[in-house]
This record gives sequence, structure tokens and C-alpha cells, in this order.
Amino acid sequence: MDSRFQQTVQVHSGDQNVLSDQAQRSANQAIGFLMQQAVENADCISLAAGLVDEESLPVRIVREAVAELLSDADSGRKLLQYGITSGPERLRRVFRTNLARLEHCADELRDLPLSHLVLTTGSQQLLSLVTQALFNPGDICLVAAPTYFVYIDVLQAAGAEIVPVTADADGMRPDSLAAAFQQIESSGKLHRVKLVYVVSDFDNPSGVSVSAARRPKILRIVQQYSLDHRIFLLEDCAYRELRYDGEAIPSIWSLDRTRETVILAQTFSKSFSPGIRVGMGVLPQSLVKAVTDLKGNEDFGSAHLNQHIVASAISTGAYVEHVRSVCESYRRKRDAMLATVEHEFAGLPGVTWFKPQGGMYVWMRLPDHIETGFASPLFHRATHVDKVMYVPGELSYPANWPDRPRCEMRLSFGVQNVAGITEGISRLASAVRWVLEARTQQAVSQSSAE
Repeated sequence: MDSRFQQTVQVHSGDQNVLSDQAQRSANQAIGFLMQQAVENADCISLAAGLVDEESLPVRIVREAVAELLSDADSGRKLLQYGITSGPERLRRVFRTNLARLEHCADELRDLPLSHLVLTTGSQQLLSLVTQALFNPGDICLVAAPTYFVYIDVLQAAGAEIVPVTADADGMRPDSLAAAFQQIESSGKLHRVKLVYVVSDFDNPSGVSVSAARRPKILRIVQQYSLDHRIFLLEDCAYRELRYDGEAIPSIWSLDRTRETVILAQTFSKSFSPGIRVGMGVLPQSLVKAVTDLKGNEDFGSAHLNQHIVASAISTGAYVEHVRSVCESYRRKRDAMLATVEHEFAGLPGVTWFKPQGGMYVWMRLPDHIETGFASPLFHRATHVDKVMYVPGELSYPANWPDRPRCEMRLSFGVQNVAGITEGISRLASAVRWVLEARTQQAVSQSSAE
């Protein structure tokens, strides 16, 4: 992080002597500083926020579900009482049926024990619980480069060593994953590898999906190196249902016939409502007790009524219809962003971007010499003059990785309407052009002086 970020952390860190090691490792959170920037630049058009489209939130579905669930006082009181740590068995059966729909399983996954399912407070809680269950300081997690920056913070808080693995337009590269494992093995540290983390569909931040051809290869590599201990693969499917083009791809989890390698994380925050905060995890048998024990320490059961609201929407068919509507809305906004990016940036040398088939983000790369970080001239110009915000791409790599690119950015089309997206991209292009022109003028001045 840049020096301003570090200073902000130090001002608010208090007396470090009374804090645990984990609390101190959690101090440099990118998400906290990013949210602070959003507050300080509230007059900006935000292409940074990973929030969902407020117009798409299911007010009517939730209102009708709550009215039905609470229509009988006796049964309603039960829903307003505590639930259980893993979630009620009846609800887990509903969520399992929904997973079977996504996997195109006609048998409703009846052979998947309900004990392997756990209902969580969004998928973020599952990511945290799995990390707590597996990692001691110095243990290793392999991640795609780039990857979800909030999970990078979770890993850093756990004291994990994060190993970036090269990714391209088809997701994490199997050859790079194998090479990373070989290097770790050669250094005598294979026993410290606990996890490979993959966002398989419409990755946050890049919008990339792991191709169908690569998914079994990645799984095989992880299993190949599980020699003396089990190495798990955590498949984050947060954006899976937000597909606008192409055919759905079976999850990596569905390819794990033993069901002992892949941990599946799913959330209804992006497809339904983040305010309800319902997620679901599918765990290998060997992790069920550890994860649920840790969850018991945190909440001994996520919000009971909220779980019933989502289950009701799934059971009535309202959820599937809602997702279809959400995808239509996001498709229009994605198309608007891509069309405006093409119009504004096509003539700028060295600027490239990825066209996602789903999700909420467009990933852009500028020429190597144009930095995008919080302390960069571009970020200052964008937020203070052109009044637009983006997420610096460097946040999506381990902070101590010397090779992390400094010239990328994540652009979200989630929260803005089409007009806001169009204007925001226009403003961003203005800021980029200003930086490019300033560098050209500086080069001319230096040449003249020589």
C-alpha cells in the first residue's frame, strides 16, 4: 500500500502492544481504505463500488415471503428464534436442490449428505472460517494473479504466505500452477501448502472465468500434490449465476468425484440481496466439524429468518425469475460500459480491457508506466478533478509481491445506471488522457533540456 494508506492505519491503530498478532496483521485492509476514499470523494461517480444495483433488489419477493412466513404466530415465533449452526436441515435440502439445478443434476444431488452443507452469513464468512480452520502463520495459499482482494486481506491476517499463480483470459493457468507447486516442493515447503483459491466464474476483479478445459486440470494438479496431507481447493462461486453470454460451465466441485478436495462457496448476495446476507458452503467431510465448531464460536447459527426468506424464494420459483431479471439488467449495463470504453479508450496507445461474459466488473490495463494506485497522479486527477473513482488493480495482488502490476484497474458496472456508467467512463478517459499528455510534455521538456 502507499504511504498515505500506511499513515491512515497508524493513526487509527491505537496501542499496538495490547493487540493480538492477527489484529495487527489485519490493520492494512485494502477494503477499509477504499471505503474511506469513497466517503472522502462522495461527489465522485463510483466505478469502484462492488455494490449491487439497488433497482434490482427483490423488495416485493421479500415482502411477500415475510408475510407468508409470519402469517401464523406460532410458526413465526420459531423463525424469529435462534436456528442451528449449520442451518436447519429442511432448508439445507432446499439449498441442495438449488445447487443441483445449477449443476444440471436430475437426481437433486440426493447422494450429497446434508451434513456437508453449511448455511453462512454470505460466502465471506465461509472464506474466513475455512481460513481459520486450515492456516497457521507461515502456511501457504496459492491464488490466481489477480484475485479477490478482500480474501488476500483474510489470508494476510492469518499470517499465510500467498503465492500468486499466473492467470490469463481463460483463468488460472494449469502450467503455472504446476510450476508453483514444483518450486514449493523443491524448497521443502510442500507440507505448508493448505489451499488453492479459485474464483471460477467471472472473477472479482478481472471478470475472467476458468475455462471448461482447465477446470479438471487444476483439480488434478491439486490432488497430485496432496501427497502427505490433503491440499484443498476453495472454489468461490460468488458470481456464478450472473452470466450474460455463453453456456454455463460445471463447477470444479462437480468434477471432484471423491468430494474430499473441493470446498464450494456460494452466496445469494449478488444474485438476490446483500442485505439478507445468506451464503452456502459445501465442505469435504474432513472439514465439516472444524468449520462448524468455529462457526459456533462466532454465531452458532446465521440469521434464521433470512435463511427462510431465501429458501422460500427458491421453493416458489421466484428466485430463478429474479435472477433472470437481474441478469437482463446487468447485461445492459455491461454492454453500456464496454461500448463507452471502446469509444473513449480505443485510440489510446497501450490501453487494453477484458470483455466479461458475466459478473460485475471490467478489468483494464494501462501502459506499464501509468500507475493507478491511491498515491498515483492518475488516482488524484480522477477523484479530485474529473470526479470518478475506480479500484486500483494492485490491491488484487499480494502486497509483498515484487512483480505485481501497478497499471491496472477494476471498473464496476454494478451500482451505476447506464447514464452514470457512460459519464463515469468518459471522466475516467479524460483523467487517463491528462496523465498521458503530461508524460508526453515531460518527455519533450527533458529532451529539449538535453
